[in-house]
Amino acid sequence: MTMSVPLHPVVAEVTARIATRSAATRSAYLERMAAARTEAPTRAGLGCSNLAHGFAACSGPDRLAVKGVSVPGVAIVSAYNDMLSAHQPFLEFPAWIKEAVREAGGVAQFAGGVPAMCDGITQGRAGMELSLFSREVIAMATGVALAHDMFDAALLLGVCDKIVPGLLIGALAFGHLPTILVPAGPMASGLPNNEKARIRQAYAEGKATRDDLLAAESASYHSPGTCTFYGTANSNQLVVEVMGLHLPGASFVPPGTPLRRALTEAAGRRATAITAQGPEYTPISRVVDEHAVVNGVIALLATGGSTNHTLHLVAIAAAAGIQLTWDDFSDLSAVVPLLTRIYPNGVADINHLVAAGGVQFLVGTLLDAGLLHADVSTVAGPGLDRYRQEPVLENGVLTWRDGATTSGDTAVLRPATDPFAADGGLRVLSGNLGRAVIKVSAVAEQHHVVEAPARVFTTQEAVSAAFRAGELDRDVVIVLRQQGPRANGMPELHGLTPALSAVMSRGHQVALVTDGRMSGASGKIPAAIHCTPEAAAGGPIALIHDGDVVRLDAVTGRVDVLVDADVLAARHPVDAPAADSEWTGTGRELFAALRRSVGPADHGASVFGPAHVQTPDLADITA
Repeated sequence: MTMSVPLHPVVAEVTARIATRSAATRSAYLERMAAARTEAPTRAGLGCSNLAHGFAACSGPDRLAVKGVSVPGVAIVSAYNDMLSAHQPFLEFPAWIKEAVREAGGVAQFAGGVPAMCDGITQGRAGMELSLFSREVIAMATGVALAHDMFDAALLLGVCDKIVPGLLIGALAFGHLPTILVPAGPMASGLPNNEKARIRQAYAEGKATRDDLLAAESASYHSPGTCTFYGTANSNQLVVEVMGLHLPGASFVPPGTPLRRALTEAAGRRATAITAQGPEYTPISRVVDEHAVVNGVIALLATGGSTNHTLHLVAIAAAAGIQLTWDDFSDLSAVVPLLTRIYPNGVADINHLVAAGGVQFLVGTLLDAGLLHADVSTVAGPGLDRYRQEPVLENGVLTWRDGATTSGDTAVLRPATDPFAADGGLRVLSGNLGRAVIKVSAVAEQHHVVEAPARVFTTQEAVSAAFRAGELDRDVVIVLRQQGPRANGMPELHGLTPALSAVMSRGHQVALVTDGRMSGASGKIPAAIHCTPEAAAGGPIALIHDGDVVRLDAVTGRVDVLVDADVLAARHPVDAPAADSEWTGTGRELFAALRRSVGPADHGASVFGPAHVQTPDLADITA
């Protein structure tokens, strides 16, 4: 334990204004959660017929434990499937957890599974248009799993993109339950990231074959475990650990190792220990508070993490009654230094980060700089100092020891006193095109301001076709609209990166302006993403014409089309999103109701709760 360090004044101010803004919604949420708490095991309140259904499939000591309603019940909710490398290791986890919970004096049951989409597989495919909505489905599936009134705690097994946010949103609806997230860990390092990027760009330019590309991709994604680049999946793990929702040091221990199993078993024991039936009751509603949300944002910013979290953290916070805004991200980014260089913000991968000191060093240096709230509840106990420690096996027994206090590789991980950059590189843009976010941590300084004629598209395929035809071989701002949540589910557009990188490598100024997403892998191309209001909601991005000059200025925080206000106001949208009757195939028609009810990007692109706000008047935006 270290001496207390004064909190940075901007961190304190942003936290205070979030708490003030959220006072009513947070209070109402906590009242609901307090009312749901029970001192006895929850299933004690079930009728005999209800309870009998709950243990009918059990046998041996588990049957007696569930029937006896005297020991805590722990729910296992898993995103296991054996198609996705990140989730395949979860196959063995439930058996380990059940045995550990038995030994700890409780009983665990597999309460439900949730779907898990892979954006790597669906990238550029029709299925990607379901990806963001899968977060809401996962949240609802988690709710179904926990709705049986059988459980006193929950373990959430998930890793990637929409899965962890969905699990958290669902679990927060049952915020009276202690809840621990259980990761699977990353795969071993494969093909170096800079070589993978080189071959992708060469293929886009016709200088590499499909066999070359497949060989490179196979060497990059090659075994069970999470992809090793720092996209949304690994951002999820780091952020939730710093929020106190993992056991300390759990995020990046590889699958298939004794330590991974030991941490999984420890999560089961810990969940049993922190139920309302014991003296350490730690519900998730207490862990996910304003301080933890701010800590999560700061961890994201300090590591140049996924821009998807400008959606997900907003939606997660809202599920806990907390109103987080893009302005909060922007103001924190201005004072949080960039401390890591991990692909796509560098060439290292997540395993290199671990070797350099990992989450333990990151948490320690941020705490010592007064940039994290230390006074938080975590699943490991009170205080974030616990997360300076790393797990180890000593003679087969899991224990924790102090983590690194100096970086083992300053090309990958640096202290807050010697950062790669003075700010986190995530900025909010505003202007006559509405609001957007941009991540500049991997963008060279000479590309922070781009002013060039627009080329307007409504599909990724059209952009790729124009590139292949040589039509983009010039200074250009690609405007890709009708990609927002109401238009087509807000797919990621990372598949455009090789082509746009090729245009940039030829010496041209190039930028992307879109109401879609650029994913956790957004890199060296300046991209104003998540433009809101989106085109499908009448946003001004729908009014841009080919040839209009667009200026993206990440220095002053502006994104504008340089057209007179009266000319812009007289225009009408020239394209529209597909009608429900046209938005079909690959299961899209099943998600039409979500598409119709989804809220705007700056409110988390969510279909739940207070995410729905009126679209601003166009005249107010363009003024």
